[in-house]
Amino acid sequence: MELEALNEKYDVTQNIIQIKGLKKSFDNGKITALNGIDLNIKKGEFVSIIGPSGSGKSTILNMLGALDRGDEGFINVSGHDLNKTKDLSSFRSKEIGFIFQLHNLIPNLTVVENVEIPMYEGDLSNKEIRKKALKLLEYVELTDKVNRRPTELSGGERQRVAIARALANDPSIILADEPTGSLDSKTGQIILQRLREIHEKENVTLIVVTHDLSVANQAERIIRVLDGKIVEN
Repeated sequence: MELEALNEKYDVTQNIIQIKGLKKSFDNGKITALNGIDLNIKKGEFVSIIGPSGSGKSTILNMLGALDRGDEGFINVSGHDLNKTKDLSSFRSKEIGFIFQLHNLIPNLTVVENVEIPMYEGDLSNKEIRKKALKLLEYVELTDKVNRRPTELSGGERQRVAIARALANDPSIILADEPTGSLDSKTGQIILQRLREIHEKENVTLIVVTHDLSVANQAERIIRVLDGKIVEN
């Protein structure tokens, strides 16, 4: 099937993500990160992407989150052809919630201010933004930490702030890159449980990249990546 025809047949009610023949290299083509990826993910699905370091799993996540563009191939996320979408920043703010291993919180802002940041690109007033941020922090059980700085929190608490921030713009997809990688096993399970609850209650498509098989096994489907290719799907 021609890549142009794929876009015409795309149905976001079935596959919120559709990838065909996606390739990506770095260092002027010397390093191949993705070598012809084909992948469909259904709306509301919880999948894990697993593979060794350097296998390409985080590159896939960056492609899905429009943090980078592929060199070749077709990628449609939530009805957007990312090869043709000019305003990727707007796409990210409306459709994608990111959760990173190292949280990516701004250290000189308070917890509530960190959660508010993604909402400033929308149409909410400052009062509405603060109200929603506080509600999200209540959801992740951090109402007693709203005025703290990230450096005053534990690793698990910082990750819960990151979850609240990821939910700020009601995304259709949450991308989590090693969300438990810097946490002890007990705290990691708490974070995963909260992500599962969000997935189930909000019908959010959840994609977790991990090297930990015990984390990957909690997903509905495991995608294994090796040497830039999907070897199990």
